[in-house]
Amino acid sequence: MSTFGARLHAAIGDRGPFCVGIDPHASLLHEWGLTDDVAGLESFALTTVEAVAPYASIVKPQSAFFERFGSRGIAVLERVIAQAREAGALVLLDVKRGDIGSTSQAYADAYLDPASPLASDAITVSPYLGFGSLDPIIETARVHDAGLFVLALTSNKEGPEVQHARVDDVAGGGTVAGRMLDHLRQLNADADPLGSFGAVVGATIGSTEEDLAFNGPVLAPGFGAQGGTLADVRRLFGSAAAVLPSSSREVLRLRRPEAMRDLVIRTNDELRS
Repeated sequence: MSTFGARLHAAIGDRGPFCVGIDPHASLLHEWGLTDDVAGLESFALTTVEAVAPYASIVKPQSAFFERFGSRGIAVLERVIAQAREAGALVLLDVKRGDIGSTSQAYADAYLDPASPLASDAITVSPYLGFGSLDPIIETARVHDAGLFVLALTSNKEGPEVQHARVDDVAGGGTVAGRMLDHLRQLNADADPLGSFGAVVGATIGSTEEDLAFNGPVLAPGFGAQGGTLADVRRLFGSAAAVLPSSSREVLRLRRPEAMRDLVIRTNDELRS
């Protein structure tokens, strides 16, 4: 099996960089005319997979919206992961896990070990217990040729309190977010054609002085309905190795499978142009 970075590079070349979020909000279930229960969740999620997974390079299920239904919701998530991968899409499971020691290792085993029914190609993780707290997840990703997307510059209003804070020590200062990107730069240093350790940088952050050239992919949520535009992507991420603009509501509110499919194809064409 090739590394996640190599698989992602090939998938982008084949299908385009658009990442489709699968977020079964209660409000979206109602918009679809579905009940806010496991039956509605299953219809929504599997219809979406059938519509977009054969055409998107990567899909991003948000685990929390499945977890809220307990074990039956997790069972639906397992089917989403399996069917999306069968359709040729990579699966980035949005779990934003971050812990220490054996707990961190348990999360890694749950989401990255192929023996787990939740095993995905990559997951999102939080480094804000210290980047070293991610070591068990990083090593497990390496063993199983999986990937990680580390929260770096998020677009939520609370993010700058931590991410923009200055670091004054012997390592050279800069911001906390910049330090996270430096760690990713080291992890991806010799990877070819693309590193497997990416960053999450919001498409709606406006601007940044951080260096986004770290030889790994950037997940850019907020594209589309949340306000991020093609111009924003080009302006913000010109130095990045590979950018995955991500949208959920823009696609999911279309409801009809053929409309969702057409938007994915059209957006990929626009991003590649």
